[in-house]
Amino acid sequence: MDTLWVRTAEGWSRSDEHQDRGDPALGRGRAADDVEPGPGAGERWVRVDGLEELAAAARRWGAPPGVVGVVRSTHGLWTRRAHVEHLPDGGLLLAAPTLAYDPATLAVTSGRVVCLVAGTLAVTAETPEGHTLDAVEDRLRSGAAAPATGAWQVLAALLGSLVTRAAAVETALGEAVAETEAVVFARTRSHPLERVYGLKREIAEARRALVPFSAELSELAPDAGDEADGTAWAWLRRLEAAVERVDRRLDAHDALLGDLLSVHLAQVTLRQNEDQRRISAWAAIGALPTLVASVYGMNFQHMPELAWTYGYGLVLVVLATSCTVLYRRFRRSGWL
Repeated sequence: MDTLWVRTAEGWSRSDEHQDRGDPALGRGRAADDVEPGPGAGERWVRVDGLEELAAAARRWGAPPGVVGVVRSTHGLWTRRAHVEHLPDGGLLLAAPTLAYDPATLAVTSGRVVCLVAGTLAVTAETPEGHTLDAVEDRLRSGAAAPATGAWQVLAALLGSLVTRAAAVETALGEAVAETEAVVFARTRSHPLERVYGLKREIAEARRALVPFSAELSELAPDAGDEADGTAWAWLRRLEAAVERVDRRLDAHDALLGDLLSVHLAQVTLRQNEDQRRISAWAAIGALPTLVASVYGMNFQHMPELAWTYGYGLVLVVLATSCTVLYRRFRRSGWL
């Protein structure tokens, strides 16, 4: 089902909110007679449920036939990868990746959002549902400053939301990397190998989404700049710089995880060496009484201490003293 937003003198709001105030005409994107229209009156934003419905929704809400034809002909491009298509009559079709992070599973999921701007109409769709368009709604409802006018404000709000969500994902990944670092350097023995590799995989997923998005921003500059009297160029450059900062931080997180992996492997090697030395030390201590016991197990009849009154006790004292000396020497050398 389509969700319609309209722009009036008060700003952007949902059509059902106008209907609740008794302005049903605005629900169809036209100003009512008793409401003073703003500079963007009649401009509409339609949010559809899926990418497959984008072309049909654009035709249903009055997009020019040439625009609808281009959207349909390029469907195979923008459903698979990031894409910018300049449409007839100055319109624009943008397909961009989205990012979301689940702190419970430390998983980054990527999706796709598409925005069509044609005249006074903007149509968007997102899959899977990652709440990116919810953030766009919040931006438009709050009246946040945007370097664009009319329906292009939807595109500006979408770009800002994408960058903000990417930065939030980077921050969450950075916190997860910091927690992993604490686990690696903890005194207790742990096995963070799976966690390290998992975070590296999620960082790679985030960077794969950011790289094409950064390239799209530079392609948008001429269109957005014409609509905003040149102010959008500087705004897009700031967005591009923000995306590059996020990518650099993700690269730094990935490098830190590589270092943590090397440290963990070095710790494993060190612990194995310590275990081997400890086992060898105890084996040496146990070898002496084992040797003596094996000799006595041969049942000799002519052994000097067999007839001595304190012979058996003397052998036990010698064994205990020898084992104690070996134990103290191994402790002093760090083997135990």
